[in-house]
Amino acid sequence: MFSFLKKTEKTDGQTAEKKSWVERLKSGLSRTGSQLGELFGRGGRIDDELYEELETILITADVGMEATGSLLADLKRHVKEHKLSEAGELKEALGHCLLKLLKPLAVPLAPEAHKPFVIMMVGVNGAGKTTSIGKLAKYLQSHGLSVLLAAGDTFRAAAREQLMTWGERNDVTVIAQQSGDASAVIFDAVHAAQARKIDVVLADTAGRLTTQAHLMEEIRKVKRVIGKAMMDAPHEVLLVLDANTGQNALSQVKAFDQALGVTGLILTKLDGTAKGGVIAAIARTHPIPVRFIGVGEGLDDLRPFVAEEFVTALLGESA
Repeated sequence: MFSFLKKTEKTDGQTAEKKSWVERLKSGLSRTGSQLGELFGRGGRIDDELYEELETILITADVGMEATGSLLADLKRHVKEHKLSEAGELKEALGHCLLKLLKPLAVPLAPEAHKPFVIMMVGVNGAGKTTSIGKLAKYLQSHGLSVLLAAGDTFRAAAREQLMTWGERNDVTVIAQQSGDASAVIFDAVHAAQARKIDVVLADTAGRLTTQAHLMEEIRKVKRVIGKAMMDAPHEVLLVLDANTGQNALSQVKAFDQALGVTGLILTKLDGTAKGGVIAAIARTHPIPVRFIGVGEGLDDLRPFVAEEFVTALLGESA
């Protein structure tokens, strides 16, 4: 069996924590994992009918038509090259093909490149953007970096209050205004971070639908103003995606990337009813690094995307 599909012994706390994380991810993706497990577990020969059933599972798992077609073509090449014939052998082969597709997306954040390292957070309403900022702040702090939050969602008072709460939980300063525009708040936050020698600025922005042209233009303005506050900033534009939106997430990636030049993605809510396949669709049709994935509501429930772990969970294997 392929190494990343093997079970590992619990040798220390770190290994146990990793196993727990993958098990939770597996639980979140259990709908897809159980379908694949049933398909590959019933035995028989590799034939057209098996490929057709696999195609249906992948499409319903949000992989999408184009990515599914590409993945199956690669899988058939692998089967032919390795002279595979049994249905049970197809699981490992699919793991190889998925890993080859997803691994280029597993590029970690590099906040040490600038000081302060300015991260602009964007996304549609309800994707989990403000919550992700709180979790990301905790993650960066756990790696020895100081963080400052900018409450750039000036449309919703609740968003500002939510960010303040995350700031208190993480013991992080939040730059906010009772009123005013997002550009001014984030501009002030960048200057404050420079004066205080803060490592990372996490700038929240208001959620917006990609069809709202005036709001998309406004967020372009926010990005331009950040560049005036600090040359080359923002250094990262992170798009937060709700994994449950399926193929709609792909259209969000395309629209926000066209407007802002998205540099990385955060995929949230993989602990819900997510099928997980949309990440393969993104990898095939609009590849942008997936910096983090989220499983759960806790402070520690945001982790860097590791392709091997994701494929292990998607195929329903244990860590």
